[in-house]
Amino acid sequence: MKILLVDGTIIGRKTGAILEQVKGYIEDANPELELKILSLADFEHQFVDGRPLGEYNEDMQEMVRRFENADGYIIATPIFQGSIPGVLKNAFDMLHPRTMRYKPVSIVANGGTYQHHLVIENQLKPILDYFRCLVTPNYVYTHTSHFDETNSITNEDVHERLRELARVFVQYAEMSKHLSKETIDTP
Repeated sequence: MKILLVDGTIIGRKTGAILEQVKGYIEDANPELELKILSLADFEHQFVDGRPLGEYNEDMQEMVRRFENADGYIIATPIFQGSIPGVLKNAFDMLHPRTMRYKPVSIVANGGTYQHHLVIENQLKPILDYFRCLVTPNYVYTHTSHFDETNSITNEDVHERLRELARVFVQYAEMSKHLSKETIDTP
């Protein structure tokens, strides 16, 4: 199975650090999964405005192809101004509604206040529900205080929650193999 680990921002280092840590824990839980990181910072973004996919630049088309070819996702996002980054929402807006259907998704996020975890519940989960993803029930939210000056996670409770997230994600990935997969060409 191909798992896409999405670094949902174009600035900062903490989100990528969390994603790398989760990647290691998933590899420990199931080394047979093919894990690829997609960093939104590596793409030239255009605003999604409803035109056909072929009218966007090659980077935008490649990003969509990577989402379409994946069998599951880890979505990593910072929380800015009480919301997910616009670049992440823009990426979701590029996707056909069936692209992520019945595929497992886990969420990791970081922010500067402890209340920002509510953004996951109030913004990100509804978007993933729209796509009909298999969202694992255990997301991990980290706070700035959980990192050292090199952006390494220093909080052991966070490590334990990330290991648990990886374990549950692997189970959801296994379960998703047996669900009907509708192609994005199906009306």
